[in-house]
Order: sequence, then structure tokens, then C-alpha cells
Amino acid sequence: IVLYVVTWNVATAEPPDDVNSLLQLSSPKKPDLFVIGLQEVKAAPLKFVTDLAFEDTWSHLFMNTLAPLGYIKVSSIRMQGLLLLFFSKLEHVPFIRDIQVTYTRTGLYGYWGNKGGVSIRLSFYGHMLCFLNCHLTAHMNYASQRVDEFEYILDAQTFDTKNTPRILDHEVVLWFGDLNFRIEDHGMLFVRNCITSQRFNLLWPKDQLTMMKQKEATLQKFEEGPLDFQPSYKFDLHSDNYDTSGKKRKPAWCDRILWRVKPKSSLTEEANEDGHNEEEPKKQLQEEHKDEFPLKLSQVDYTSKMEYSISDHKPVIGIFHLEMQKMYETPLVQVSAEGEWRADFDALITYSLLQSFPSSAWDWIGLYKVGFKSVSDYITYTWVKDDQVSFSDELFQVYVNKDEIPVLGGECVLCYYSSSLQCIVGISQPFKVQASRVAIEEGLVSENINGLDETVAS
Repeated sequence: IVLYVVTWNVATAEPPDDVNSLLQLSSPKKPDLFVIGLQEVKAAPLKFVTDLAFEDTWSHLFMNTLAPLGYIKVSSIRMQGLLLLFFSKLEHVPFIRDIQVTYTRTGLYGYWGNKGGVSIRLSFYGHMLCFLNCHLTAHMNYASQRVDEFEYILDAQTFDTKNTPRILDHEVVLWFGDLNFRIEDHGMLFVRNCITSQRFNLLWPKDQLTMMKQKEATLQKFEEGPLDFQPSYKFDLHSDNYDTSGKKRKPAWCDRILWRVKPKSSLTEEANEDGHNEEEPKKQLQEEHKDEFPLKLSQVDYTSKMEYSISDHKPVIGIFHLEMQKMYETPLVQVSAEGEWRADFDALITYSLLQSFPSSAWDWIGLYKVGFKSVSDYITYTWVKDDQVSFSDELFQVYVNKDEIPVLGGECVLCYYSSSLQCIVGISQPFKVQASRVAIEEGLVSENINGLDETVAS
């Protein structure tokens, strides 16, 4: 599994026209998952309010870029300027479950969320992953405050789940963002000479995060690849020149991507430390179970993307290989379109539960255009219980009213959404919705091959 992580402080800029090179979309092997963390997304009060109702311009750009390539936005969370987006190839979506998001404010005594952290946690083929996007406090002399803020975020964020209530309980944690650590001691001239001559290693010993890591136990739990790229801060806008303003800020690796894979022994250690003896056999069992499904994370690239210059920060990307044994490979629900679909008559959907799970009357099946952007990007949906027409022990059938079916037809898929698990748990094979007879008679179809787009828009 290839996991592609982006962190970028966009300094309230509007998005560029194109993020293809940021996401390396021309490379032959496409990632399975994209995790995109932005800081300082424009958050003027009015704009922030409208963004809550409608996706912000950055989310739109990433969705519009990735949806045609077969990715959907599975989850996102925004807190003021902090935005975290999680995209997956469609084939993995039924195996992404237990999605939860949360946020922690640390800016201005915790009132206004200009600094802090946002996170998305989920189960991926049974393995618990957590992604944490942070924007920590600025300025050279606040290195220990940054560490305090990070520890506060780790403490403050909890999830409503028994096995992984805290960030560090997850098997894999990716921690990234504008962590704002600076380069100490060295003067501007020395720093710039090291950058020009690409002798970055001479600066590493005075990088604050590297220094803090030597004495802070929490930081020692995280790994980071070598900083073998130009510091991503601070640039003149629309250029590759480091700060030439009056402030002449020293370049620094503010924008970072770190990771942690939970050590194998920690489950049993926790049981011993807590002294919950009755829990011990259960923990032991989980521990043995984990060995059957090993997991390895390795970084294959870590660099800054110099070609983007709308911000005083350059974006930083990390590419990871996640090797893991899947705990399951069967979706919870199998769903398919029955017979012919066209807007001249009601259509039938058949589904069956392949495994038992907490299904509810609030579950629904959505009809989506192939290349849809997110769960909410449906053409129509049907409640699984309200619209049920027949069922046996194994097979259930629900109908879709003909008025809901796109008149002009198109390539579609069906997705079963579980309201208790808050995710898609089954996806049909793509199928063709035929243009309705009326549409053909009125000559709508031939003029308008992409009719579905207009139908959705209207």
C-alpha cells in the first residue's frame, strides 16, 4: 500500500490552478491513499462560516483533481486555518471503517483555533491508523512550548472506542504540519551557504526538533527521514528566494512529517502497568492476534516541492510503503443493480450481508456517478428499510423511484452506507443507466453525452 502525505502552510493564499506536480500524478504507480494537511487556510470569519456549509476552495481543488482518477474523499476535518483531508482509491473504501475526527485548539489560551491539531483516525483492513495535522506556536525561542503543545494535543485528543482511545494507542501514527521548529545558533550567512552548497547535514545538529528529540521521551517515540532537502521556510512570495524583507527570517525546516509504528510489546506492557489482571489474558490474546497480521511502515521519499510559490512556505511531501496483512478482504455488504435501469420505470437493488454488523433503519444505498468525489456526492439514495420490497434470509431487495433516476443515463455505482459505522461498507460493480425513452424521443441524449453531469448539477 502506498501512502502519500502532504503538509503545506498555505499562508491564506487561494489554491494554485494545478496540484498535479504536488501529488506527483504523472508517476506511473499511483498511491493508494492521500493524506493532505494544510495550515493557515484562509479563515476570515465570513469565509469560515460559508466553508462549513460548502467545501472550501482547497478541498474542492483536491477533490476535482483526484475524483477523475478514482479516489474519493473519505473524511476531512477543519478547525479554523487547519484542514486535514483523507482520500482513498475506491477499491479500499469498503475496508476503511470506524472513522472518527477530532480537534484541539492551542492558540491564544485555547479560545481561537489559529494553532492546534486536527486528526482523523480509522481502521484500514483492521489496522488502526491515526493522522495528526498540527500547527504549533511560532518563533525561535519557543521550542519547549512547541513540545508542550504537542504533548497537550496528544493528551487532549480522545476517541470513542475501547481499544484505541488515544492517539498513541493506534498501530500507526503520522504526525505532520507546520511544527515551526527553527535552526538555532548559526548565523544567516552560514545557513544560506549550507543550503546553496546542499550540505544540509551541517545544519541538522542545530535543528530544534532534532535537539528536543534527544531529551524529550514523547518525541523519541517518533521517527523522521533525513532532512535532505531545502528548508521549506521562509520564502519571498512567488519566488524561490529566502526572505529578503526587513525581518530577514532565517530559513528553517518548519514543515515536517514524522511517524510512529506502535511497538509490539506495548500492549502487554500496558496490561502489566495498569495492574488490571483480569484484562491481561485479553491483552495477551490481542497481542498474539496482532502477530498474525504484521505491519511495517517505511518511508521512500521526503522532500520539499520548490515549484509552488504562493506561500512563504514550500509544501513538503512524504511517501510511505505500508506493508500489512489484511485482517479481512470481504466487504460487509454485497450490493448490485438488478436488471435494466432507466428513468422510465422503478429500479431494483439487491444486497446481501456477507458478515454480521450493526445494520440499522438509517442505513442507505446511494446511486453515484462513476468518478464521484465523496460520500455526499450522490445522485439519489434509498433507505434500506423504508424502500424494501422483499427479503429472504440472505437477499434483500429495495427499489429506487423512477423519478430519482437520471433521465440521460450514464455510468454509475451503488454504495451501501452504514450509519452506525459512519462509512461505506459495500460498493457495486459499475453499471450503465440507460437514457430514458422520453429523453431519446425528445432528442436530449445525442446532443448531450455527459448528461449526467447536468442532471447532478441541477
